[in-house]
Amino acid sequence: MLKNVVTVLLDGAHPFELGVVCEVFGIDRSDEGLPVYDYAVASAEGPTLSTHVAGFTVSTEYGLERLEEADLIAVPASDANILREHPPELLEALRRAVGRGARVLSVCSGVFVLGAAGLLDGRRCAAHWRHAAELSRQYPRAIVEPDVLYVDEDPVITSAGTAAGIDACLHIVRKEQGPEVANRIARRMVVPPHRDGGQAQYIERPLPRSACDTVGETLTWMEQHLDEEVTVDQLAARAHMSPRTFARRFQQETGTTPYRWILRQRVLLAQRMLEATDETMDAIAWRTGFGTAAALRHQFVRALGTTPQAYRRTFRGPAAA
Repeated sequence: MLKNVVTVLLDGAHPFELGVVCEVFGIDRSDEGLPVYDYAVASAEGPTLSTHVAGFTVSTEYGLERLEEADLIAVPASDANILREHPPELLEALRRAVGRGARVLSVCSGVFVLGAAGLLDGRRCAAHWRHAAELSRQYPRAIVEPDVLYVDEDPVITSAGTAAGIDACLHIVRKEQGPEVANRIARRMVVPPHRDGGQAQYIERPLPRSACDTVGETLTWMEQHLDEEVTVDQLAARAHMSPRTFARRFQQETGTTPYRWILRQRVLLAQRMLEATDETMDAIAWRTGFGTAAALRHQFVRALGTTPQAYRRTFRGPAAA
């Protein structure tokens, strides 16, 4: 049973990510019949820590010894988590905690601390989409999933940027104390107990156009005619190549196939229309080349993990949806 929770901080701690864990596990809600956790904030680098907010510090009486009795240890984001050397005593304490059956949770760049402790080796893990490539580079044995909000590879739980920490914390509560407790805490926090989709809907990732020496003009034409059905033969003829040569050059210069390239561009256009216009789903489906609202929904969910309607609500508000 989850009772004892510690957040361990490094210098340059991010207050929001710290606050997320404090809000879920550090508030006494016994007046509503909800669990009360033995919660503490501990420091890995002295009693007073700076934050990435100018002039703001965090002081605590607890050091790494407080981790020894914890059922859950949370490691939030910190300014230098990504590139810094982490205290060996902290890394050993985290390994020791997992060895005795405790859980560890990272929020945003806190995942780099878990990686340095060797706790990501062979495990799936989440990371902020901006940091996913660097995490993979530093810890190649980690299985990084950049599109998800959090990953539960018990006893290691990792979450993506900022608010995804809320999702992971509520998931842990749901797992330990059941959905009713998690839902009631979420209501107190005025957040959804579970969010649809993952990070994919928040990632800015237009397809690269550099080095497209021989298919660049064809790419421009494809972007301007997303509502049309075209074949590789037609595209090859426009590029004055054989279909086989065109397909090979396209793969070399874009890193993907013509079908997947145009599908991704259609999804990107649908995202822009959902964010910026009041067009109906049928109109968006026609303009983006999906044909029907059902086909748009199918491909949108496959690409982003959420529906067009939910995406519009997220980025324009309920009234627009």
